[in-house]
Amino acid sequence: MTHVHQAVGGLATDVRLPDGAGPFPAVLIRTPYDRARHAAEARGWARRGFAAVVQDVRGRFASAGEWHPYENETADGASTARWIRRQHWSDGRYVAVGASYAAHCALVLALEAHEEARPDAVIAAVPALGAAETAREPSGVERLLARAGWWAAHGDRPDSDEGALDEALAADPGLLTHLPLTGLPERLGRDLPSWAGLWRHRKRGRLASRATLADVPLLAVGGHHDPFAEETLALWRSWGGPSARLLLGPWGHGLAAAPGPDAGPAHRLVLGELYASWARRALTGGLAAGPQGAQALGDGDLWLSAGVEGVPRTQRLRLLHGSRFTADPDRPVRSDDLTVPTGEEPDRCLLATRPLPRPLDAVGAVRVRLRATADTPSADWAARLVAVTPDGVAQRLAVGVLRREESAGRHAEFTVELGRLTRRLRAGTRLRLEIAGHHFPAHARNPHDGADPVTADRLLASRREVDPASVTLTLHVLPSRPTPTDPAKEILR
Repeated sequence: MTHVHQAVGGLATDVRLPDGAGPFPAVLIRTPYDRARHAAEARGWARRGFAAVVQDVRGRFASAGEWHPYENETADGASTARWIRRQHWSDGRYVAVGASYAAHCALVLALEAHEEARPDAVIAAVPALGAAETAREPSGVERLLARAGWWAAHGDRPDSDEGALDEALAADPGLLTHLPLTGLPERLGRDLPSWAGLWRHRKRGRLASRATLADVPLLAVGGHHDPFAEETLALWRSWGGPSARLLLGPWGHGLAAAPGPDAGPAHRLVLGELYASWARRALTGGLAAGPQGAQALGDGDLWLSAGVEGVPRTQRLRLLHGSRFTADPDRPVRSDDLTVPTGEEPDRCLLATRPLPRPLDAVGAVRVRLRATADTPSADWAARLVAVTPDGVAQRLAVGVLRREESAGRHAEFTVELGRLTRRLRAGTRLRLEIAGHHFPAHARNPHDGADPVTADRLLASRREVDPASVTLTLHVLPSRPTPTDPAKEILR
């Protein structure tokens, strides 16, 4: 195995070649997270017969230039792709591979580069599709904690400090409560000129809209507990290439290295081996046409075909308390705490089902329909679904946040989308539904007066009223016991 370091257009690039004379197909990984961290991955690709090319993006680690997230990846990636195809060890084919921001780097090559620079296949894991998609929910609500952590670690600097936000929160637990949120860099003691600019990105869907024009195979990999799970699904569904494969496990953003509480032994996949096997078949035209794949059934310890979908079923709920409550920004409902306070003024509307009489396999979208009012002209409505197991353990299942702008005191009927659930719920489990005005610090607090939550310097309380008889929780439920599948066979079919 040969290891070569080169500068390609000022960008630090490592190349690992397999043993033998070649030429070889290549894998290109472009990352802002330090190419040295991909050394083991590159060796794995090389052992499997691929030339592994790993590159620091512009302005990061050993690469020259200035770091501007999401701005230069198409041009820089295309230049590197053309360079790869000119090398004596290259057989002219390459696969663009990446996770998170690196998946964005891979996808823009397939969707925005000129034909001569496009990859022959793409592996996009937990894809960060763009600045707007990472900063906001589809409803426009700001994803605060995740973006603050990412910018503190990686923003406006050539290297990374992964623990920067945790250290700052340890020193000041109320760090994210200080206003305005644009002042966060000063409180971190960091120069972060791009932080304020992040929130000006509101237009979502640039890459997703181009996915229908794709002309190469795709392997989209995600996790049920990953914040970008919906983007991963949407990418797979809209992909216009000759084939699209989906692998969706009970994982967080770190995939198999970050299993969720519902992961079982069947969900412990060796992703590197699957990636290499898929890449070989993609490059030789060995994949069947169309969208296929596998999705894990959490707490079921099995895999289902990606096309399996439940039928809508409304769950009956009874009010526990809080049909009238106050969304008080000084004591917001916490995204990191499933405890429900008692003995004080309600901060949420709380409803629950009776214990499930039999196991239930929920596979598909989750949504809540309700009729409610707020006494402020702007209001966020956070709906959180929690499973309370027979032994009393609370587990978060799904969350959705919707922003409503309308006349204060006006009764309105609306739907909150909570994303997708693929989970077996045991008999005896109770479903708890919380309807609140905040989901903090995962999401920024709404000032309630129509001001921008990022620049607001004051926050008002908002009185809410929910009609409990109007609240409906809809799950998609499998009508019969599911047929398991083998994820490797589904991916390689």
